[in-house]
Amino acid sequence: MLSEIFYYADLLGVAVFAISGALAAGRKSLDLLGVLVIAVVTAVGGGTLRDVLLDRTPVFWIQDTTYLFVIIAATFVTIFYSRYRKPPMKALLIADAFGLALFAILGAGIAQSAGASGIIVMIMGTMTGVAGGVIRDILTNEIPLILRRDFYATAALLGILLYQFLLAISVPDSIATVSSMILIIVLRFAAIFKNLRLPVFKLPDEPH
Repeated sequence: MLSEIFYYADLLGVAVFAISGALAAGRKSLDLLGVLVIAVVTAVGGGTLRDVLLDRTPVFWIQDTTYLFVIIAATFVTIFYSRYRKPPMKALLIADAFGLALFAILGAGIAQSAGASGIIVMIMGTMTGVAGGVIRDILTNEIPLILRRDFYATAALLGILLYQFLLAISVPDSIATVSSMILIIVLRFAAIFKNLRLPVFKLPDEPH
């Protein structure tokens, strides 16, 4: 039952990431094919890289094409909706927080079940959550979100760290998963509503 809930939540997360990709493409005035391409890479880019690096074949969206149909549907609903109303960006950021939490922890769980070491679990989980957005930003000529001050990838890393710690002290996987996702969501909400940011590294001005 729990696995079924996570599956549908995963599809919802894919839809949210596809919407963010479609909106990013729309801001760059891409054609319909361009919008769809950006939506796809945003939604499944991270999970695809994870599966390739962990040698999990076929890649998840090839094995289950439902993901692609969800992305296509979300993209065209976004295009249609945006013609008549301004997309609610704050609501999208909130939904994105849930998507990040889900993707990061499920990605970490997949790496964990593949026998990866702790550091690789952290990398694979974070990659699952953020790599699609990085590809989206590069393709649309933006500085990737994780390279800016926004508390995004750091939230995923801290959530995955908690996930690994809870598993190490024999907390049931379901509790570890939900607890870690909650941490990521709380950290993202702090970034969205309280302007939580990482400190900036800036070189001092050179003397003339």
